[in-house]
Amino acid sequence: MINVYEQVNQNKFKSGLIISLFIAFISLAVYFISRAFGYGNEYIIFALIISFFMSGVSYFWGDKIVVGLNNAKPVTRKEFFDFYTVTENLSLANDTPVPKIYVIDSPAMNAFATGRDPEHALICATTGLLEKLNRTELEAVVAHELSHIKNYDIRLMMIVSILIGTLSILINTATRASFFGGRNRDNDDDNGGIFAIIGLILIIFAPIIAQLIQLAISRRREFLADASGVKLTRQPQGLIDALQKISSDTNKFETASTATASLYISNPFKGNKIASLFSTHPPIEDRINMLKKML
Repeated sequence: MINVYEQVNQNKFKSGLIISLFIAFISLAVYFISRAFGYGNEYIIFALIISFFMSGVSYFWGDKIVVGLNNAKPVTRKEFFDFYTVTENLSLANDTPVPKIYVIDSPAMNAFATGRDPEHALICATTGLLEKLNRTELEAVVAHELSHIKNYDIRLMMIVSILIGTLSILINTATRASFFGGRNRDNDDDNGGIFAIIGLILIIFAPIIAQLIQLAISRRREFLADASGVKLTRQPQGLIDALQKISSDTNKFETASTATASLYISNPFKGNKIASLFSTHPPIEDRINMLKKML
């Protein structure tokens, strides 16, 4: 078992590695797709510019994108006193700056943290969660999210989420372009069929591979954040009760997307059987069983 400092260093390294691999993958994918469908070098240059641009956007403005996708709004201490003061108190105990606090107007019960580092972080919760949890349970959820912040999970998962969304856009663009036929295709090119096959494989499997990577990265981190959160509050029962309430909630989380699903404390698609097949979260029952061992 690695310690928290090693976890932080790993997350920082993996964040840079994922950005580098994303740019390399886009370069390779676009090369084969453009060759397969007869597009010139301008398409490759365009895709590379987009990949570099979105890598920078995901790092510096990813939190604002996530907030916008969820229609989250900043709130004041007066509006949500318990949420505000719990976050302030636990941030002091966590030895991290107090994050910005946002709320999503939704009856569904969920929460997430995002940002590039503890100095540029935010915590967001739904109104449904804030209304249905008592203060002890709310402390447990906030402690879980603060653990993600301190461990730099927020940077890694935010970058992965935004880049997966960008990859989907680029793949969809290539698919539509291939549907209408390529330009300047050389019918005498003996390698055209090979490039077409490779391009088709990339179009079909790239989003699936990206989703599996996201799944593998995030599941293990939920267990770590649960344990770190309990270490912060010293009350495992609080998180057990909170997770039980969240898992039994039947309200649909309308603003959730597959690209950002890994950010939430619980799978936002628990009512969707197809989406749940690629859940980025371990089963809540498994998380509760691990927490019960801490009682």
